[in-house]
Amino acid sequence: MVRIQLVVDGQQVADDVEPRMLLVHYLREVVGRTGTVVGCDTSNCGACTVHLDGRSVKSCNVLAVQADGSEVTTIEGLADGDELHPVQAAFHECHALQCGYCTPGMIMQTVDLLRDNPDPTEEEVRVGLEGNLCRCTGYHNIVRAVLTAAESTQATGGTR
Repeated sequence: MVRIQLVVDGQQVADDVEPRMLLVHYLREVVGRTGTVVGCDTSNCGACTVHLDGRSVKSCNVLAVQADGSEVTTIEGLADGDELHPVQAAFHECHALQCGYCTPGMIMQTVDLLRDNPDPTEEEVRVGLEGNLCRCTGYHNIVRAVLTAAESTQATGGTR
């Protein structure tokens, strides 16, 4: 067992973990952040995307011990109390989900995309979401939600 300490959604956590435990399993099984979902376990689908020190990563491709000393933000950490993050609100407003399984990863990737490119074109959105798969939609409403979030965050001065 290895002792790790990190900040998850603003809260300090410390646990003993197996060295081979994946970050996605640590977040779900130990910390209780079940909004981070296990999709493919091979880093192909992006459903498990979280922010590690402010950048999106596929948490099925990171060991929990690699996150030691870091800050992790999950889908549960985006909202400010009852107020949805602008990207979450745009996904809701634009009906950018069907089954919802890919939605946490899509939202986390979108926040990172808009941090790097606050005014993306449709093509830039599609490229920015590559590696995050949705098996239910044709991506139209997802792309529309990202563009809506971009407009919203520009109007309010950026994302949190």
